[in-house]
Parts: sequence; structure tokens; C-alpha cells
Amino acid sequence: MEIKLYNTLTRKKEVFKPLIKGKVGIYSCGPTVYWYQHIGNLRTYIFSDILKRVLIFNDYKVKHVINVTDVGHLTSDADTGEDKMEKAAKKESKSAKEIANYYLKFFQDDFKKLNILNPSIWSKATEHIKDQIELIKKLEKNRVIYKTSEGVYFNSSKFKGYEKLAKLNIKELKAGKRIDLGEKKHKTDFALWKFSEEPGKRQQEWKSPWGVGFPGWHIECSAMSMKYLGETFDIHTGGLDHIPVHHTNEIAQSQAATGKKFVNYWMHAGWLLFKGEKVSKSSGGLYTINDLEEQGFNALEFRYLTLTKHYKKPLNFTIKNLEKSKETLTRLKNIISGLKEDKEINKKYIDEFQKAINDDLNMPLAIQILWKLVRDVYAKGKIKTIAKMDEVLGLDLLKEEKISVPKDIQKLIEQREAARNKKDWKLADELRNKITEKGYKVDDASKGSLVKEIKDEKRV
Repeated sequence: MEIKLYNTLTRKKEVFKPLIKGKVGIYSCGPTVYWYQHIGNLRTYIFSDILKRVLIFNDYKVKHVINVTDVGHLTSDADTGEDKMEKAAKKESKSAKEIANYYLKFFQDDFKKLNILNPSIWSKATEHIKDQIELIKKLEKNRVIYKTSEGVYFNSSKFKGYEKLAKLNIKELKAGKRIDLGEKKHKTDFALWKFSEEPGKRQQEWKSPWGVGFPGWHIECSAMSMKYLGETFDIHTGGLDHIPVHHTNEIAQSQAATGKKFVNYWMHAGWLLFKGEKVSKSSGGLYTINDLEEQGFNALEFRYLTLTKHYKKPLNFTIKNLEKSKETLTRLKNIISGLKEDKEINKKYIDEFQKAINDDLNMPLAIQILWKLVRDVYAKGKIKTIAKMDEVLGLDLLKEEKISVPKDIQKLIEQREAARNKKDWKLADELRNKITEKGYKVDDASKGSLVKEIKDEKRV
């Protein structure tokens, strides 16, 4: 069954054809590890995880690289301001390496909570300085760079088609809006290597043929992706905000160095919105997974919410929407927990499911097909089919939550079960309220009552 993916470069859905039959190379722009990653960032990684799972579902072997930006990302994407890692190190009185390791671990913990598959390679920028210098040397040999007092810059006028990915109108770009011109020759030129203002003062700086300094943000991704996936590879993913600057610059410098097409399919996740605006410091909504857990939610409830909207479309986040997602996922798991074991896969439903996911990762439709299956009283092979679907969904649909229930709570649960069996609904409700008052809640399933401890939920 063919897979169709929306390619940002061509602005259309295309049948996916890998460079090597049965194998796929994917590079995903990773985090700048100076702070915690908020749920807007994490939506993008859930999208790339679904992409990866869909390819694996279709029997592809996937090599996936995620970079870790631990140097060179300045406070402005326009090559100005302070290095985010150096700034965080000063603020927290730690080394840049300690900062990077600390926040990377949190990020990887979030991956685990969200059931995001780990990449084949976590690629740290600081561990690939030599590769970045060698790539800049190639650009120097091809005469597409120049030197200023601030650093080494890529001459964007030397690369035909610079504007293609973002459909930029370069003539209308204002220097101060996109980039301060300064010593740069053109508004869209960008730094490949930045010089240290005072060599020896920065925590992270290296010698180079052009002077002591550190790599530009964009050159890192080109050097690391090509090192592990080749000069041309299959898929590059990221968020919408990467398109006009970061990914545009990656294409320019990579293709100017090699003379080859850099990436065949560019894919980008839509923004997570809060109060109608992209999640940001100004709009609010900068929740982390830990923040959501403190409010009584778990990471998979957020994952489920993201799957209800197509990855390219904006998703409006509210606590109310997350509560609905939680209720729906709980109900779904309760229904599934009451199903009988079976030994077959329902071909009709699995084919419908695969058709949906292969059509540019149509997860909202895939979720509908799952619900259709669990509600179909005549369908056979439900458990095996749900397990197969969950290889893509990653929602732990068949995983039972085990908790230690105190004896007094267990006794109340047994009394309530007896009342329900006698259809004494009034007594069953009274016992349910007592259980809730003691910090537990009961969800009824066909094979009995499921109990869960109330942590930070409001007890009602």
C-alpha cells in the first residue's frame, strides 16, 4: 500500500519513494537544551514519531537522527544576541555542558512518557565541530562565503533558488526585520562561524581556519544530517517556524557544498495554539509535561489530544480540551479492557486503518476507525487488531495500570460490586462517593470495576 506525504518544498502530497528500497533516512531538528521543552515543541516530536511509526508499520527500516543544539543558537535567529547555552550557564552558575546534559535528560524523559521512540542517533553539535568546520571549508572552496569582523557568512546571492522552500519575496524583506545588515552583503546572508568577541571568555569556543569561535546554528544541522544520512536523504522534519530561516539556510549551504539535492521530502508540524495564538512566552500556554502531570493529567492524554488533529493543522490547546481527551482515552481503555482475548487480526479494519495513516498520516481518521472497531459488536479479532493499531498510535491501549489498593478501599469496592450485581444503584452510588472521598475513583467496565488513585484531580 503506497504512502503519500505532504512535501513542503513542492506544496503538494506526493507518493513516497525512498532513495534505497525498504530503507528510510529521517532527520528531525532537535531541541536547544538550555531550558525545558514545552508542549508546543513536543507536538512536533509526536508528529515525527507518528511518521516514523507509520513507516515501520509499512515494513521500512528507519534510521532516525535527532540533533541536540548545545552551542551556537543565539537569542535571535538572525545571528545576533547571546548564545542561549552561555546565557543559561551564567544564569544557573553551571557549565554549558552541565546545562545541556540536565535539560537533555528532561527532554528524553518526556519522550519516554509520551511513548516517542528514541532516534537511532542523538547527535550533539559540540561533538561534531570538526564536521562543521570541514563543511565550511567546502563552501569556502566553492567561493560562496565571505568574512567579516563578526564571523564567516554564507553569501545567499550565490545560491539560486534560495527562496524556494519558504516562498520568500527577498526584494520585500526589510533588513531590520529579518536580519540586521551590519557588515553583511545581503539581507538573507547568515553566519556559518561566529568569532568570539573576547577569545577565552566563552565556555564553548574552538579554533578554526578563520579564527577562534563557534559554529552558526544552521551549519550544525547540515553537517550532522549529512554525516549520518548522506549528502542526499529522504525526509527532514521540523516545525513551521523552521521554514523561513533555519531550513531555508540548511538547503542553501548543503546544496552549495555538494551540488546535490539535500532532502527529498520536507515535512512540518502545525503550531500548537493557546488563546488563538502560537504557544509562546507572550501568548502563554508554555506548559511542560511535568506541569500537566501536576494538574492530574498524564503524557499519553496529551498525545491522544494531538492525534485528534491533523499534524499540519493548528491545534488549539486548553485545559478543557485536555480534560475531554483524558475522559475519552479513559473511556476507550475501559471498553478495551472488557474485550475478550482473540488470536486473529481483523483485515477489514486494519486495511482501513493503514489506508488512513498512509494518506499523509491522517490520524484523526485512524482514531475514528479505531472507535468504529471497538463499537462494532460483530467485529472479530478486536484485541489483536487494536494491538496492531497501537504500534502506530503509541497510546498503551492494552496496558493495564496497576496500583496498590488499601484493604479498606478494596472492601468498599467489593461491597459496591455486590450492590451493582443486585441492581441496588442507590447503595452503589453511595459506596462510590465514599471511595472518592478516600482519594480513589472507580470506572466501570464489563469485566468489573477499575480503580485509580486520585492524585491532583479535584475530588468530587
